[in-house]
Amino acid sequence: MSTASALDDFQGFARALTPRLFRTALLMSGDWHLAEDLVQTALGKVYSSWSRVRRTSSPEAYAHTVLMRTYISHRRLRRSSEHPVATLPEPSASAGPDSALRVTLLAALAELPLRDRAVVVLRYWEDRSVEETASVLGMTKSSVRNRSSRALARLRRTIGDGQDSIAVH
Repeated sequence: MSTASALDDFQGFARALTPRLFRTALLMSGDWHLAEDLVQTALGKVYSSWSRVRRTSSPEAYAHTVLMRTYISHRRLRRSSEHPVATLPEPSASAGPDSALRVTLLAALAELPLRDRAVVVLRYWEDRSVEETASVLGMTKSSVRNRSSRALARLRRTIGDGQDSIAVH
């Protein structure tokens, strides 16, 4: 395959996959700009190995694995001087009860340990199987099950404590 053809092939792949990668990165990081940076970095890594990656059975799974490992590596390095704030900005006037629940859920998700958050995002937002999640994160299937069980219990406790602040219409 020519270089121009390989570039076109990668560009089509990246255009199709970027929204899903971004959503995953945003759920993991909780920061719009960091999510954009993570996706860009992950796609750069995939592109540098594109001749090998495109021949794999699932280039999309490879890209998600690169994204998750990029995020985990970023968190370990703690290069960022940005820190999440305790209080969120005022919601927009159109924000309804679903928005309040979503904010509460995202805040609770941000409190989970790194690997537990990764398991929850992959298993329940990305709707991946235990096997796929284990493969992406380099864990055993039993570790994924244990972490997801503990993380969901913690989310339920956290969200249950904050239910009074959620107005139901």
